[in-house]
Amino acid sequence: MPLRFMLSSRFCLLSSVLFLFSAFHQSAAAADQVFDELRFGTSASINGGGAHESGIFPSATIYFDPLSSGDAATWKEAILEPRIYLGASVGVGDGVDQIYGGFSWTADITDRLFVELGLGGTVHNGDVAQNGGNGPNLGCRLLFREQVAIGYRVTGNWQILATADHSSHANLCDGPNDGLTHAGLAVGYKF
Repeated sequence: MPLRFMLSSRFCLLSSVLFLFSAFHQSAAAADQVFDELRFGTSASINGGGAHESGIFPSATIYFDPLSSGDAATWKEAILEPRIYLGASVGVGDGVDQIYGGFSWTADITDRLFVELGLGGTVHNGDVAQNGGNGPNLGCRLLFREQVAIGYRVTGNWQILATADHSSHANLCDGPNDGLTHAGLAVGYKF
């Protein structure tokens, strides 16, 4: 596949995601503040050996809070009231593009320091079969996705995060299961 086509299709993917985020934000502003946070980041593969992806992975993620998780009075309520997220990452180089979503829980350590855990799924455009090429062999298109972050609230709206995520099929479909594992940094803006 020509490099120009690959780059333009990845640009279109990220542009489409950003357009959808903008549309969600405009409709959420008119609604009862369901739209909670917009986050941009970049990460790199931390897989070893032949499953390593070169390049970086710019990402954009939108968080919704339809259950008002920020109003939870106890940890039990917080568990039952996760935020919902949708996002995309684009692999620059030989990396895998992903569109992902799931549920996210946040626990405050202090007023400014917090940890976050997310569970969900991802759809990707990586190799699913053992093909002997570079990069991970993933076995199937739909993968489970877990993410973890530690963050710091710089202001009431802005936060920075150190992030890590892992995607694999947990040996539930035929084929290889190299998985995708990334670590990086992100900046979030809470509305």
